[in-house]
Amino acid sequence: MNVVHDPARSRFELLVDGELSVCQYRRVGDVVQIVHTEVPASLQGHGIAARLVEAALAWVRAEGLRVQPLCSYVAVYMRRHPETQDLLVR
Repeated sequence: MNVVHDPARSRFELLVDGELSVCQYRRVGDVVQIVHTEVPASLQGHGIAARLVEAALAWVRAEGLRVQPLCSYVAVYMRRHPETQDLLVR
């Protein structure tokens, strides 16, 4: 299961068993607003959302950007993973 970054669609994608999960973002200058994370009901509870968010945050870090988590899942994920706090827009 490989997460794919699709910059043309501003999202990270993961295809599992023919079903697409996504983490959608919007880039505003040096800030990445993560706006939505969606995993089909049949795939929930398998860590797919976390994998998408990990990939998105790794990209943000590699690009030297900051994050504004507008998606509630991402906000909770970042609170639970203190190593991501330096990416937050202050």
